Amino acid sequence: MSTPNAGPLTGVRVADLTSVLLGPFATQIMGDMGADVIKIEGPEGDTTRDLGPRRSAGMASVYLNANRNKRSLCIDLKSPEGRTAFLKLLETMDVFVHNMRPSAIKRLKLTYDDVRAVNPKIIYCGAYGFGQEGPYANKPAYDDMIQGVSGIAATQSALMGRPGYMPTVIADKTTGLTVVYSVSMALFNRERTGEGQEIKIPMFETMVQFHMLEHMYGKNFEPPLGPAGYPRAISPKRHPYKTKDGMIGVLPYVDKQWKAFFDIAGKPELMEDPRFCNVTARLENIDEVYRILGELVATRTSAEWLTALDAASIPAVPINTPDELLDDEHLNAVDFWQSMEHPTEGPLVFPGIPTNFSGTPGGVSRHAPTLGEHNAEVLEEIGLTTQEIEKMVISGALHSAS
Repeated sequence: MSTPNAGPLTGVRVADLTSVLLGPFATQIMGDMGADVIKIEGPEGDTTRDLGPRRSAGMASVYLNANRNKRSLCIDLKSPEGRTAFLKLLETMDVFVHNMRPSAIKRLKLTYDDVRAVNPKIIYCGAYGFGQEGPYANKPAYDDMIQGVSGIAATQSALMGRPGYMPTVIADKTTGLTVVYSVSMALFNRERTGEGQEIKIPMFETMVQFHMLEHMYGKNFEPPLGPAGYPRAISPKRHPYKTKDGMIGVLPYVDKQWKAFFDIAGKPELMEDPRFCNVTARLENIDEVYRILGELVATRTSAEWLTALDAASIPAVPINTPDELLDDEHLNAVDFWQSMEHPTEGPLVFPGIPTNFSGTPGGVSRHAPTLGEHNAEVLEEIGLTTQEIEKMVISGALHSAS
């Protein structure tokens, strides 16, 4: 599968020295939007290649779902031949993204200064665990660690009775999205000025900004007007609600919606209750508000509620499991789920691209590559001869799954 991709990043070349999920998620989005992404892996390959169900070694589900629209170059950057070839490749790149620790990228002699020396206009993006000027600078970081240190795990204590990690790698994916918008803005600036630059993206600071947007709350003020923590978000009564035959999500939000909800529930007098009559009162009594909401929802079936709430324009949804999402009527109606025939892994199903560009739509034009699948193709493009490539294979500077 290599049909043309006409996305807005068409013509942008990205060297992707990332692994696990933060970086691969970011560069996959760039690939979906048309960029020519070359995934750089060492001989051992990305660790996600063995994460999850698989039909072949090194081609597990988590890898397949985060590395489409890329080509694979498996090269030993610690070898002189490998590093020389990689620097030659970087001369042709618009963007270099890595998520290695500062000490590791320095050992490879691939700091911004090293790369800028061969390509002054490159956008150099390093995603790190922590900002480089603080005491955590060189600590290793994974999603769980960042959820913990950024306060996200502790904020869930009000809901769970103890700190807990969200069951999705939210720190990896949020930081990955930050990589995408940062690189895009740097490319836009380069179009106007002709200048490249370095971008440093720390997971910790990124997630604290993300987490504390609403949770600064009383601590926004000096002196504080109250504790940190948005009461509605941390109310233990805020959760999907049981109906007579299942569960639904429902969120009356503004006064008009609460009035309509109480009317539908046959309790119009509750809108006159001083605890519930406006947003300030409801926030001060949020646990009681959601307790009563839960009691009222339990009186009817899911279908009865969803029909009535939809008619009143009150936000309400069914509660889907991950398995049920594959059969969601809306996702199927908009052809969200995509499929492809992978040349080595057979038929695959994967999430589609959620954004729609009217003039330059993205698309899926490449399958997730096997390790080193495009070694020769990529190196020939930068001028290496067949003999030079074969010499690198013999010396061990190049590897491939085959």
